[in-house]
Amino acid sequence: MNLKYISMEEKYLLPAAKLVEEVFTDHENEKEGKLVRSLVEEIRRLDSYIPSLELIAVDENDNVVGYVMMSGFHLNGNYKDKLLILTPAAVKTQLQRRHISKNLIELGFEKAIQMGYEAVIVEGNPLNYRARGFVTAFDHGILPGKTVHLPAIECLMVKELKEGALENIRGTVEYYDYKVLLDE
Repeated sequence: MNLKYISMEEKYLLPAAKLVEEVFTDHENEKEGKLVRSLVEEIRRLDSYIPSLELIAVDENDNVVGYVMMSGFHLNGNYKDKLLILTPAAVKTQLQRRHISKNLIELGFEKAIQMGYEAVIVEGNPLNYRARGFVTAFDHGILPGKTVHLPAIECLMVKELKEGALENIRGTVEYYDYKVLLDE
């Protein structure tokens, strides 16, 4: 299978949102699928949205089969020019375990480094992110706040894009900027 890994283009906005909804519906439930799609659509409207860090994998038939979004993030209003959040990541269910999300995430890291970002936060299964260099955020003074609901503290992770960045980044992760997550 020949895939192109590219930044978002307007013609893929709707197919990418549909892919995200389908994948999260398949793996969680319909409510979660709609929620994550709504999150994508909300982030696209925020000042923290970075179009070049909304990445997709497109197959030879021009279908979106993989998706990763990294957008600007802050801790207590700090680090807006240094910190990103990776959310969500999705790969067509039938194509998972073929390194599609890995390739998208690595492309995102390359672009983010070029743009001067220093670290990326992610919430998810540590088994999916440790191989990409993520470590437990708590161990670096980055704590989950009231709006972050984790099954375990290890599910909030961070990765340095610039060596030594985590020595100076501390604070609490809150999702107040995402209305769709607060309405739950």
